[in-house]
Amino acid sequence: MHAIILSEINYYYKMIIDFLANIKNEFLSYFVPERVEYEVVGSCKKCGKCCRYMYSFDTYSEKEFKIMQFLFPAYKRFYIKGKDEDGNLIFACKYVTDEGLCSVYEKRLPMCKKYPARKIYYKAGLHEGCGYKVIDKNFEDYLK
Repeated sequence: MHAIILSEINYYYKMIIDFLANIKNEFLSYFVPERVEYEVVGSCKKCGKCCRYMYSFDTYSEKEFKIMQFLFPAYKRFYIKGKDEDGNLIFACKYVTDEGLCSVYEKRLPMCKKYPARKIYYKAGLHEGCGYKVIDKNFEDYLK
């Protein structure tokens, strides 16, 4: 019995250590001087697709998601909707209405208020029909 409990404690300990390592690496990535920057332009069409189908960086399993919700209780508003064809977790918000609007608009999380960032550091994909688009850059753009 004790061996099972110790095994489970070790498993959760490793999950927390991995999670903290991911946060450290994410923090350190902000100090890389040669990063690529993409511009996001457009306006919201209020369809709610971004709230019904989203990804989280560094969250690869349901157990990691539970740890994230434990560490950040505000994320309990999100639930795992499923997985995409590559096995990545897909999340959705409990508060998006059938009309695509936020039912707790005044109490949105900072990440929701800032979405989408006007400058991002990865080539993001947006939902079909989204009013925003990511300006793609090619090599010559960086030489200017």
